[in-house]
Amino acid sequence: MKLAIAGTGFIVSVVLPLLRELEIPVAAICGTPRSAAKVSALCGEFGIPEGTVSYDELIASPEADTVYIATPNSLHHEMAKKALLAGKHVIVEKPLTSTLREAEELRDISLRTGRLLFEAVSTLYIPDYLKVRELLPKAGRVRLVSCNYSQYSSRYGAFMAGDVKPVFDPLKSGGALMDLGIYNIHYITCLFGAPETVSYTANIERGVDTGGVLVLGYPDFKAVSVAAKDCAAPGLCLIEGTEGFIVQNSPSNVCEGVHFSGNDGSAEDFHEESGHRLRPEFEALRRMIDENDSEACARMLKQSLIAEEVLERARRDAGIVFPADAN
Repeated sequence: MKLAIAGTGFIVSVVLPLLRELEIPVAAICGTPRSAAKVSALCGEFGIPEGTVSYDELIASPEADTVYIATPNSLHHEMAKKALLAGKHVIVEKPLTSTLREAEELRDISLRTGRLLFEAVSTLYIPDYLKVRELLPKAGRVRLVSCNYSQYSSRYGAFMAGDVKPVFDPLKSGGALMDLGIYNIHYITCLFGAPETVSYTANIERGVDTGGVLVLGYPDFKAVSVAAKDCAAPGLCLIEGTEGFIVQNSPSNVCEGVHFSGNDGSAEDFHEESGHRLRPEFEALRRMIDENDSEACARMLKQSLIAEEVLERARRDAGIVFPADAN
């Protein structure tokens, strides 16, 4: 896997040191004319051979086989589409797209072109999260599931003062559900599949959700996702069953440590140290792309489409509308 990176924001600054540590080559990076100085600085700091403010130039790079897209949510669909049609594999930061229709179109293009498409969601690759599935039978019949990922945003004050950044901009498919709730949705649906019912009650400011409570209905239990950017709370992922409970005392993008407690007094703890929280994800992505593992890609895309449908149903329930909904 040889990457070309679209974006210069916070997640890129987090990912680049890991890529260097994993010896994953970065052939090029792209920003906007406004971020040209940041592009140049990142090229210098991380030894990236090519910096550009033209996305067309980026996806034409002969040195890269994969484009990693880390731009505002509203740009994901069109940028991923162009990269796939240019013959590149694509990794898109969560959420994959703004709407289910956009996600389905990208899936179809991926299948047609034979290029792999992945949503970057750390949760799905973390060993401590994968252990939860192994422990599930011990909990008995699941009755309640709850995830809380509430993190006060440093941009919230500016947003309330009228300075709207992409993460709070409905025109750019922002909001707490899309930014943080997506991790809770993946946490729940990867374990239990698509829910029967979806309801979302949100704190709405200027047409965007700054926090909210999402309830997913399954035949035998309810799952609750709390995600907020207008307040903070300890991260928690909890599965309650008739024979015991499983708890991770961390948000759903970290999933650090697993504890099982049985009604019979039994207990089990598990933690696999992986260092950087994105390491398992990028190691898995590199393997799947290097091996052209289309079956694994199809499984991950199926999961992404389930999450996209939940996002869309939740937004519709709360009355949150994005420009992409009109397409």
